[in-house]
Amino acid sequence: MIRTVDISDVPVIHAMIRELADYERAPHEARATEEQLRDALFGEHPAVFGLIAEDDASGQPVGFALWFRNFSTWRGTHGVYLEDLYVRPSARGGGHGKALLTELARICVERGYSRLEWSVLDWNEPSIGFYKSLGAVPMDEWTVFRLTDDALAELGS
Repeated sequence: MIRTVDISDVPVIHAMIRELADYERAPHEARATEEQLRDALFGEHPAVFGLIAEDDASGQPVGFALWFRNFSTWRGTHGVYLEDLYVRPSARGGGHGKALLTELARICVERGYSRLEWSVLDWNEPSIGFYKSLGAVPMDEWTVFRLTDDALAELGS
C-alpha cells in the first residue's frame, strides 16, 4: 500500500534516511534532523512531499519517497524531482519501489507535469537496472553540480 506521509511518519522516515545514507556509503553526510524534516514536510510553507510504502501484511512502513516540484523552462510545465526513494532491504523485491514510482508517475500525469527525474549513484547497478526496466533513461550528457558548505557560503557572501 502506498499512502501520503503524515506527521507521525517523520521518525521512521528519518530512520530510513539514515539507512539510505549508510547504503550509499555516506552516513556522515546525512545531517538532517527530525525537526528539519517535519518543518520541510508540514511547516507553514511545505517544500517537500512524501509517500510511504507499507507492508501489506503488517501495515508497517517499509519504504518512502520524498519529492518536490521543479519547473522546465523548455516544456513550460512543472515536474517532480524525486529526492530520495528507499525500500528497506527486508522488503526489496516485493514491488514497493515500483509502487512508489507508479504513484509519482500518476501524480505527474494527473497534474499535467511533464517530467519525473531523479539521480542515482553510478555504482548502484541494481537500482539502475530496475529504473531502466521501467523505461527510465539515463541523462548521460548532463553532469550534476553542487555547491555546499564553505564554497556555498563563500559564493553567497
